[in-house]
Amino acid sequence: MKYLFLLSSCLVAAVPVAARASEDAGGDTVRSESIVVTATGWNTGIDRTGQSIAVLGEDELASVQGPDLTRALERLPGVVAARSGGLGSQTSLFVRGANSEQLLVTIDGVRVADVAAPSGGFDLGTLMAGGIGRIELLRGSNSVVWGSDAVGGVLAITSAERNGTQASAEYGAHDSLTVSASAGLKGEGHALTLGGGYVRSDGISAYAGGSEPDGFRQWHLGGRGRLDLAPEWALTAAGRYADSKVDFDGYPAPLYAFADTGEYQTTRQGSGRIGLDHAGSSVSLRAGLALSSTRRDYYDPAGGSAPNYQTQGRGIAADLAGRADLGSGVSLDFGADSEWTRFSSSYDPQRSARLSSGHMLLGWQGKALSLAAGARLTDHDRFGSHWTLGANGSLDLGEGWRLRAAWGQGFKAPTLYQLYGYGGNPALEPETSTSFDAGIERGERGGAFHFALTAFRRDSRNLIGYLWPSGYFNTGRARADGVELELGAKVSERFRVQAAYSYVRAVDRITSKDLARRPRQMATVSADWVSPLAGLKLGADLRLVGDSFDDAGNFTALDGHGLATLRASLPLGERFELFGRVENLTDERYQTVAGYGSYGRSAYAGLRARW
Repeated sequence: MKYLFLLSSCLVAAVPVAARASEDAGGDTVRSESIVVTATGWNTGIDRTGQSIAVLGEDELASVQGPDLTRALERLPGVVAARSGGLGSQTSLFVRGANSEQLLVTIDGVRVADVAAPSGGFDLGTLMAGGIGRIELLRGSNSVVWGSDAVGGVLAITSAERNGTQASAEYGAHDSLTVSASAGLKGEGHALTLGGGYVRSDGISAYAGGSEPDGFRQWHLGGRGRLDLAPEWALTAAGRYADSKVDFDGYPAPLYAFADTGEYQTTRQGSGRIGLDHAGSSVSLRAGLALSSTRRDYYDPAGGSAPNYQTQGRGIAADLAGRADLGSGVSLDFGADSEWTRFSSSYDPQRSARLSSGHMLLGWQGKALSLAAGARLTDHDRFGSHWTLGANGSLDLGEGWRLRAAWGQGFKAPTLYQLYGYGGNPALEPETSTSFDAGIERGERGGAFHFALTAFRRDSRNLIGYLWPSGYFNTGRARADGVELELGAKVSERFRVQAAYSYVRAVDRITSKDLARRPRQMATVSADWVSPLAGLKLGADLRLVGDSFDDAGNFTALDGHGLATLRASLPLGERFELFGRVENLTDERYQTVAGYGSYGRSAYAGLRARW
């Protein structure tokens, strides 16, 4: 109950501030210029879609500071993360109560799910914030545009594009070091950006009751480019490679540093895409070939220098998509793609699958009303064909206000491990979902005044679960519903506040129990102030998370918690900036996964340079 009171208090305090900002904004009626790709797969004005989409830009990511991307993502409504230990450990992201593997993650347009993992999905613990220029999060099922895995939503990550050089270095608690750099060149008809980074930390004990540190290190490289071949034609390319190593505790976990048994895991991830784009006056086309690969090696030094378990998954995808302007405000988005995936492990021979699909999305944009509806047909060489449908709309009410609503179906194909791994079942059907959300919104996130109130519901069926000792079966049903509230206000030229609150009730419809690690309430409140002296910037964040359970039976409780962060940055001339922060200011003791450690009070400082 104490966190319910804190959540309510924070939002009640924010309402009058937002109201004053609305008056200061003078009833701004300028149409939003924010452009997103997650709505249709093409550039679309965020005010022209009925779907719930939030954007994190590079400036906001820089103000949050640090390599831990979840601290920025949890600023968005409906989002909560669970991590099994320190930085780099297995990290799951739950969006509106959906399973973490039901969130489709793309990096520069490439699907990056680990197809060798039992439930698929992407481990956010292996993705650091360095080099990221933009993040879009679509909340809700959207398999019409994005196909398999888009049950809970779509997280689209785009690398930064530079015309110059930027570098940063940060050092702090637990002997943590983060270094990143990127350089780019942009001109008429060409653009190229290359970058990389290194993260190292002694970490904390993965086991909450232990004292020995479990460290992490990663280096990563990436780049993206564009070259105009002729008028209206361009060659595009993007790629990323990351090599990570994270320590973990065996069983039983050591209680003392000198008793560390030295288990660790390495992960090598590679992804890339090369494409050809055509931007015509009435028809735009793009075609590409993408590759994603993940290899994991698990080591127990007691067994020698060779890994005692390995997994390897790879996906190759070919895609063709287009947008046609049919006149009178009508447009048609269409596309077709095929993906070939394969996996193997130390105990499983190589297995493969093919998934091909085609979709159409018909849209109409009037002066105040925008509508879109479409369908996708997917064919899987194991379970056959599957249809998904979706529709959404947005109505401009004037003075910056709009109503929006979206209805969509989602599906997730069984993973190769679920089909052929330990306990595999080749007769599995895809998981399916139907979601609906509706809301009212004014302005845009990051603008002078932003308000959004959204109600949502998602029903999921045919969820795949492991039934001991028989194996995997389609047995599960779940429902998630709730409300999201967002407030943001530029109170003055130097002071801005922002808040997001979510109530999410995610339950197993067979047992009526709460889904594991899905707190019903969560909120984030942020404030930023710029001093008139020397450009000093001060910021504060408060993250509040309610109670939840760690298991499907609701036997193990996870207490709610509150985390406060103080941030500061100071420009040193035109090219340099000094920054620092203190996380978990009150030294709160908490767990997001039962039995796993979390960081206490931690301080960091760094330097950023641009030229």
